[in-house]
Amino acid sequence: MVIGLYTVRAILDILGVVDYGLYNVVGGVVTMFAFMNKTLSTSSQRYFSIELARGDKERLSKWFCLNITSFGALGLIIAFFLETVGLWFINTQMTIPENRLIAANVVYQLSIVSFLFHIISVPYLALVIAHEKMNVFAYVGVVDALGRLAIVFVLMMLTYDKLVVYGILVLINSVGISMSYIIYCWRHYPESKYSWYWNTCEVKELFGFSGWHFLGTFSVVCRSQGINILLNLFFNPAVNAARAVAFQVYGVAHQLVTNFFTAVKPQIYKSYASEMYEDLYKLINRSTMICTFLLSLLVFPLMSNTEMILGWWLKEIPEYAVVFTQLVLLNGLVDSLNLPMTAAALATGKIRKYELWLSTITLLNIPISYLVLKLGAPPYAAMLVSIFLASVCVWLRAYLLKGMIQFPVKPYFSTALKVLVVTIAMLVVINWGIRGRVIDLFTFIIFSIVIEIVLIGLYALIIGKSDRHLIYDTIKNKIGGSIYKSK
Repeated sequence: MVIGLYTVRAILDILGVVDYGLYNVVGGVVTMFAFMNKTLSTSSQRYFSIELARGDKERLSKWFCLNITSFGALGLIIAFFLETVGLWFINTQMTIPENRLIAANVVYQLSIVSFLFHIISVPYLALVIAHEKMNVFAYVGVVDALGRLAIVFVLMMLTYDKLVVYGILVLINSVGISMSYIIYCWRHYPESKYSWYWNTCEVKELFGFSGWHFLGTFSVVCRSQGINILLNLFFNPAVNAARAVAFQVYGVAHQLVTNFFTAVKPQIYKSYASEMYEDLYKLINRSTMICTFLLSLLVFPLMSNTEMILGWWLKEIPEYAVVFTQLVLLNGLVDSLNLPMTAAALATGKIRKYELWLSTITLLNIPISYLVLKLGAPPYAAMLVSIFLASVCVWLRAYLLKGMIQFPVKPYFSTALKVLVVTIAMLVVINWGIRGRVIDLFTFIIFSIVIEIVLIGLYALIIGKSDRHLIYDTIKNKIGGSIYKSK
C-alpha cells in the first residue's frame, strides 16, 4: 500500500499534471477493451473451478487449451479495432495538446501491446486462482509493486520524454508479470501444457457465458472510463489527473478487498457446483460483511482527512482531487456489497437476465452524466450519479439472485445493508465531529486509532459471534486462507 501511494505521488510529480492526465485518459481508451481480461478471467475461473470440484483433470486440460486458442483470436480482433477506430478517436476527438500528440500515440501503442500480453496470460492466472494458490498471487503482487517503484527511480535518472519512457517501463513491468504466471503454471500444472483443441459447441458455451458477462463488465468500464472521457471532452487533462489521483487512492485501499475476494471466489463456484446451497448462502453473507468491513478500515481515515493526506502525499494537489477522492471511496463502499452476489450469479452460468438488467442501470451513468455536465454541473457531479445508480444495483442484484438460486433476501439485507447504513452514518458523524481538529501527523494517528476502535466495536455489535471470529481469523491469516469453516 505504502509503495503504491508513493509511486503515484512520484509519477504525478515527474510527469506533471497534464502528462499524467494524458496517460490515464489515452491509456483509458485501451482499458475500455482491457476489461475483457477481467471478463475472460472470471469465465476461465468458473470453468476451471467447477472441473476441479468434479475432479475431472482431462476436462480441465481441454477447457484450458480452448481458452488459450479462443482468447488469442479475440485479442487479435480487438487489436485490429484499436488500431483503426481507436486510433482515429485518439487523434481526432480527444483534447490533447498538439505538442504532446506524438507522445500520446506512442503511449497508446504501448498500451495495446500490454493488452495483448495480458489477454494471453488470462487462463494462466485463472488456473492459479482456481487452484487457490493465493500465496503465488500475493508474491506476484509484491513483485508488481516493486517493479512500479523501480520505474520511478529510472524516470528520475532519464532526461528523454518522460511520458514515453513511462509507457515503455510500464509495458516491461506488465509483460514480466504476465510471464511470471505463465512460467509458474508450466512448472506446476500439467493441464497448462498447450495443445490444439477446438470444440464448436464448447466455444459457443464459453463465449455465450463470456458474452453476457462481457456486457456486465463493459458497463462497469464504461462507467469508469466513459466518464473519464466525458470529463476530458467537457474540461481538460488536469481534471482527468484529479480523478486519476482519486482512483489511485481507492485502488490502493481496495486492494485489500480484492486479495480477500480473490480467495473467496473459487469457493463460491465450488459450493454451487457441489450443490451445497446453505453453505453458499452463508458464504455470500459472510464475505459481503468482510469486504465492507475491510474496506471501511481504510476508507474512514482517508475520507475524514482527505485534504491533509493528499497534502502530505502530493507536492501539488490537483483541483477537485479532494472531492473526487471522497466520492470515489464512498462509491467503492457501495460497490463492495456486490462482489459476492456477482460471483454467485456467475456460478450458475445462467446470467442473461442478470447482466441485462444490471448493465442497463450501470450504462445509464453515461447519458445521465453527459446531461448533468452539459447543464453546467461541476466535474464531480458525475460521481454523485455513479453513487446513486450503484445503490440501485445493490437492491436489484439481491432480488435477481433470489430468482436464480433462491437466495434468501431478507437475511441478506438484515446483515449487509445494516452494515453499509451504519458505516455511512458513522462517516457523516466522524467527518462533522473532527472537521478542523486534525492538524498534524500526531493528531491524525490518534483520531485514526479512535476511528478504528469505534468501527470495530460497531461491527462487533451488528454481526454474529461466529462471523466475528471469522473476520479475526481472516485478518490474522492476511487474507490468504479459506473463509468458510463449517460450524
